[in-house]
Amino acid sequence: MGTGAIAGLFAADLSLVPQARLAAVHSRSRDKAQAFAGRFGSATTYDDEAAFLADPAVEAVYVATPNHLHVAQALAAIAAGKPVLIEKPIALKSGDVELIAEAARQRGVFAMEALWSRFLPALRAARAHIAAGRIGPIRRVRADLSYAHPQEPGSRFFDPVLGGGAAFDLGVYPLSLTLHLLGEPQAASGRWFRAGTGVDLRSEFRLNYAGAVAELSCGFDRTGANRFLIEGTQGALLLEGPFLKAQRLTVYADPGRAAEAYERGQGLATRLLDRIPLPGRRRENHAFPGRGLQFQAEAAMAAIRAGETASATMPLAESAAVLRIVETVLAQPPAA
Repeated sequence: MGTGAIAGLFAADLSLVPQARLAAVHSRSRDKAQAFAGRFGSATTYDDEAAFLADPAVEAVYVATPNHLHVAQALAAIAAGKPVLIEKPIALKSGDVELIAEAARQRGVFAMEALWSRFLPALRAARAHIAAGRIGPIRRVRADLSYAHPQEPGSRFFDPVLGGGAAFDLGVYPLSLTLHLLGEPQAASGRWFRAGTGVDLRSEFRLNYAGAVAELSCGFDRTGANRFLIEGTQGALLLEGPFLKAQRLTVYADPGRAAEAYERGQGLATRLLDRIPLPGRRRENHAFPGRGLQFQAEAAMAAIRAGETASATMPLAESAAVLRIVETVLAQPPAA
């Protein structure tokens, strides 16, 4: 459902997944649906939602429409008995995630947020290093995800009706990955800076845990290094930028040196230093074909075939928890 940029990337990556194919495409514009389907084979096209969801050839639905449509379309798919993968943010309110979860449980079908970064090989490697105790207990997580976008009229990034704002578009990534590693925080705080349309141009989050803290940020005001740092008591892991589609992981024996690398960003000096072999630093390559969306598709397919209604890697409870943190911060007056 949907024919925008992320839908195109997902459809392209499906070609990398054995036993997966694009069966049908839905758009409010039949012409757009037909043009989209023509790029990826011979999928049936629909401009009628009910007819699309009634198609027996559709075994699962990927919702890739604008943010404000996700909940209604996910619930319609679930009501039709179709497993559903819902593009991030799964909803604009945490309570709506609970509606999706309850509907999926009652109907007995699978539902998951498409926070695809959780399923990347580099993330799996990072989790394996942590589980093996190679960096000791996590004491701090730091991440920023920022891409500059001009505040132009009609931009979806800044449209409050369409669910715009940096936190919904970008902030969910570092928040979700942090909860994936550390669980829900004991307390969450932060601040946000207002764009001209009233949505957040930049948001900053601080999550407090017993013995650990996460300092996360996102924004449309600049393009950043977009790295994700996991500091332990005995070492550190650095997901190289852009971490939301990380293909490189650097393992540090000294968390202090990892922090220095993180703070240097991605300038020329950093690139030169990265080429020099250093003791206590190991670079791991976790490259993959495509854009990386195939891994979440594989995980969803496996769960659906197993008769599951939720994902252990991307549970809906954590999708709701991420949105509660966003709600907590955005409920405050904007920073000056």
